[in-house]
Amino acid sequence: MTKRLLALLFALLPLAASAAGDVKLQASNVNIGDRASLQRGAALYMNYCAGCHSLEFQRFSRMAEDLGLTEEQVMTWLNFTERKFGETMTIAMDKGDGEAWFGKAPPDLSLVARAKLGGPDWVYTFLKSFYVDETRPAGWNNTVLANASMPNVLWELQGIQRAVYGQNKDGSSHVERFELTTAGRMTPQQFDQAARDISAFLAYVAEPAALKRQSLGVWVLLFLSLFTFLAWLLKTEYWRDVH
Repeated sequence: MTKRLLALLFALLPLAASAAGDVKLQASNVNIGDRASLQRGAALYMNYCAGCHSLEFQRFSRMAEDLGLTEEQVMTWLNFTERKFGETMTIAMDKGDGEAWFGKAPPDLSLVARAKLGGPDWVYTFLKSFYVDETRPAGWNNTVLANASMPNVLWELQGIQRAVYGQNKDGSSHVERFELTTAGRMTPQQFDQAARDISAFLAYVAEPAALKRQSLGVWVLLFLSLFTFLAWLLKTEYWRDVH
């Protein structure tokens, strides 16, 4: 727990600099209580993101328990490393290789859905905001995180979109909207759902206890309602003779 809190603290330090700025975040409408969405998000993350980005504060076993998956399912379809079922979800990529390939080692994403302003909305908008930019080393740019070294790993699903620019009053330009020039394997609606599922999964990873807290909250409210009713009956009985 202490390690998780310290990591969150250091992640929050550059928060102002890493916020979306003038970009309006889109509502992700994630629901971490939707187990099917979390399962889809886990599958998408492990297949498209986990090659570079670890989840060092999550264990395969904990994910299996919370998402209703068996050990066999996790180890067969969601674990592409040599890590054991009870170990944390680290990656095979060496940080030195990451720095050499991308200019900066890809960060761990365990707390990204809590560290960024907007939380899951930031993740959702970021995943949808990649566009072709031939001036960048990887050939991609992003309006939420400008000049990011990360390529658009989901381009096969989303398709390829290019930026349509508008003019500012000072003569500079800004990305006004995106134009899909090459269709992906998913329709725009399907890709929106995929981005939502990944955002929901990362929101869960950032705070796994939220699932249990929400389920316990229902019982707490029921207890308080019953206690209030009993207290009212007791008060009525005590004050019967007074009235």
